Amino acid sequence: MATRRLGVRETLGALNAALGPGSTVWIKETRARHLRSRDFLAPHRALQALFDDGQVPEHLLHVLACLQGPGVAPVLRCAPTPAGLSLQLQRPAVFERVLSAVAAYATPASSALPGQRVLLHCPALRSSPCALRLSQLRTVLVADHLARALRAHGVCVRLVPAVQDPHMLTFLQQLRVDWPAASERASSHTLRSHALEELTSAHDGRTLSPGILGRLCLKELVEEQGRTAGYDPNLNNCLVTEDLLSVLAELQEALWHWPEDSHPGLAGAPDTGTDSCLVVHVVSCEEEFQQQKLDLLWRKLVDKAPLRQKHLICGPVKVTGTPGPLMTAPEYYKFRHAQVCKASALKHGGDLAQDPGWTEIFGVLSVATIKFEMLSTAPQNQLFLALADNISTKGTKSGTFVMYNCARLATLFESYKCSMEQGLYPTFPPVSSLDFSLLHDEGEWLLLFNNILPFPDLLSQTAMLDCTAPGLHITARTEMMCKFLVQLSMDFSSYYNRVHILGEPRPHRFGQMFVRLQLLRAVREVLHTGLAMLGLPPLSHI
Repeated sequence: MATRRLGVRETLGALNAALGPGSTVWIKETRARHLRSRDFLAPHRALQALFDDGQVPEHLLHVLACLQGPGVAPVLRCAPTPAGLSLQLQRPAVFERVLSAVAAYATPASSALPGQRVLLHCPALRSSPCALRLSQLRTVLVADHLARALRAHGVCVRLVPAVQDPHMLTFLQQLRVDWPAASERASSHTLRSHALEELTSAHDGRTLSPGILGRLCLKELVEEQGRTAGYDPNLNNCLVTEDLLSVLAELQEALWHWPEDSHPGLAGAPDTGTDSCLVVHVVSCEEEFQQQKLDLLWRKLVDKAPLRQKHLICGPVKVTGTPGPLMTAPEYYKFRHAQVCKASALKHGGDLAQDPGWTEIFGVLSVATIKFEMLSTAPQNQLFLALADNISTKGTKSGTFVMYNCARLATLFESYKCSMEQGLYPTFPPVSSLDFSLLHDEGEWLLLFNNILPFPDLLSQTAMLDCTAPGLHITARTEMMCKFLVQLSMDFSSYYNRVHILGEPRPHRFGQMFVRLQLLRAVREVLHTGLAMLGLPPLSHI
């Protein structure tokens, strides 16, 4: 058990269990001023609900001070204070456990069940890029990030629709959105025949417009689902069109024919029916009504339509700072790209946009800016875009700031490598020989305790979909990764600006330099993993 990865969740669970069944009084500290004296706190008011006058019995204090268990961080001391029960970890031991197994802290805390399948449907991708609104772009980015997070947990993800428009494919590649392409539409012949049977008496012999098959009553189906399901009560009728049937045909095809290589354990699995799959429709609030029609139509026309259909509704996007007409997604990208080029020209001088070496960097910075703007707000909430804000590496809330610090890390390790090759520094020693007690700066503990140690749990939370909750709607925590990476970059930047990592090549200083480099290796690993969840590559310079 000694080699098991330490975890914040496991440590909090053990601390609460030590105070009695069902207690949830402990909190993890995050502020620097509190972490100077403690790592966890059981507030005095919460203790009063468990013990007379909030006084914890002496034998429980001893249990807490000697706390052990799988994934539980080693405890240094536990003592009553005016704020409550304060607990501090054995920090050198925690540093050693974590930094001796860096790769383990850049992976999810737990994997999903083998063979779990999720079909993500993003209707916005059936339009052309020039017609893509900002609220629709938001749904595309949310779906892409969610797919990456789920796949990191071993979930088998199918993305629909497969994009046919070559201009849309080019735009998605520009945005670094990984989405499948298709050369032809799925056949809707079977669905059309079924629909015509249902619609025989619907048009009463009247001539219908081209592409319209008739009208179908959905009121009865809405009532069957119940008021608590969340369907709009105004859903009475649906105009069935050839295009709508084509959409259903593609969804049904995707549901029944999963690629054999889409999941290692999926091929030949005994339960590959619709009941084992979760369908998530990722749509903007403006498209929610139409998507509910499609959901019900699927249930009406297909006997084995998926029982578990959920709707992830993204809130509206409000733009400030532009008095002109509404901006499309490609116009938004061009606007941010121009700002990135201008900011870089001011910083480095010259017209770098014409330099082929900077073309890739500007593209990454533009996409990082857009993704952090679009994904830093919880998807169900309204999003405000301040387009008048300038792009700068000094702004601590932006994707550019995160990428800038990613490049600073790359420059640091490249500097060490060059100095080592010149003979100024020795080669990096085995991690087992490092003295982790040399890490005593408060910025070092902030990086480890607030960023590296909790990262596996955060990865797991970004992939959480509560598909068992009643009702039509579902929420996702796609904002967590962006917020985490911004905070990690702020903590790293503060530490890096204050502490000189690569000092003068003096042997008595090498020990501290190497443990600091090992800490920043872990920061780099976590940062790169987080960026990969957003489809962003690390940058070596800006």
